[in-house]
Amino acid sequence: MKQSVIKELTTKELVERLNEEKKQLAKLKLHNAVSTIENPNLIKEGRKTVARLMTEIRAREIAESKSVK
Repeated sequence: MKQSVIKELTTKELVERLNEEKKQLAKLKLHNAVSTIENPNLIKEGRKTVARLMTEIRAREIAESKSVK
């Protein structure tokens, strides 16, 4: 998921998407532990997507706290 797409989502959608991505990443890790998956780069991509989502959520929290003060 690209950063430009992430910025277009609302905060609620970001949180929902983050939960979905974390579940998907956990499934991929489990499948890889049991037997190797066809494309192990999917785990790497999943971790990066989770990190991007968390970064955007945190940036919005910081921006909101600054606007309140």
